[in-house]
Amino acid sequence: MPIPNLNFLAHAPLINKPVIVSSTDGTGRYTSKEEYKDALVKQQEKLFHVQQSYFHQKKRALIVFEGWDASGKGGAIRRITEKLDPRGVSVFPVAKPAKEDQDKHFLYRFWQHIPSPGTLKIFDRSHYGRVLVERVDKLVDEEVWQRGYEEINAFEKTLSDSGVRIIKLFMHISSSEQRERFEERLHNPFKRWKLTEEDLHNRKMRNAYVEATNDMFKHTHTRYAPWHVINGEFKWQARVNVLDAVIDKLSEGVDISPPPLDERLIALASKQLDVDEDLMSD
Repeated sequence: MPIPNLNFLAHAPLINKPVIVSSTDGTGRYTSKEEYKDALVKQQEKLFHVQQSYFHQKKRALIVFEGWDASGKGGAIRRITEKLDPRGVSVFPVAKPAKEDQDKHFLYRFWQHIPSPGTLKIFDRSHYGRVLVERVDKLVDEEVWQRGYEEINAFEKTLSDSGVRIIKLFMHISSSEQRERFEERLHNPFKRWKLTEEDLHNRKMRNAYVEATNDMFKHTHTRYAPWHVINGEFKWQARVNVLDAVIDKLSEGVDISPPPLDERLIALASKQLDVDEDLMSD
């Protein structure tokens, strides 16, 4: 299985070969907002049907988001959840561990957010902080973050073996595109809150993050939990590509057709609601 590599975009040097999800010619597919909206709504409806299948069949999935600051993770997550039944999907926004978690194993808090049967869970950033920010900012010794690859793979293998479908998405944008988005946030009073000192620090450390990300792909791109790299340069395109990847992965080997009506329910509805049973047979 090829390993992702951030060098897959000529205009945005980066990765070593997970599954690359991008437009083929390096440009956005959509020429109008109407065209984009049509494609978005269509994929959101498909995802809703997939979610219903997971609910009825008691299946569960974990969707992991990583990527550059301002690469579109929040926008993609919003488009995933927008049309879903909120009772069956939840988002875990990952930040610095709380004080009470800092003395525990780094995976402890993630075990608390494993999806229950019939639901989808989304990690907005994730357990990969051990081999990304903790490595780059030297928050832990090299021996610790090196061991993290094996611990993460064991964690994901355990989840996979217990029936959790894992989808890992890395949102990738070029340094120049990130700069434009940072400037846009700075100049927009309603978006300034999105730009932080940490974002600027991370941008300064980009080369170190490229190395750490490529190593992450190399060591954690597995058969049971492969990485998908999303070309985030074009927001509309990226959002639909995320939905495409999630739908494809969630649908593999899963019967997406609606479940048959319970015969007892049909009989009760026919009696109490005066509905023709033949009309409900489809």
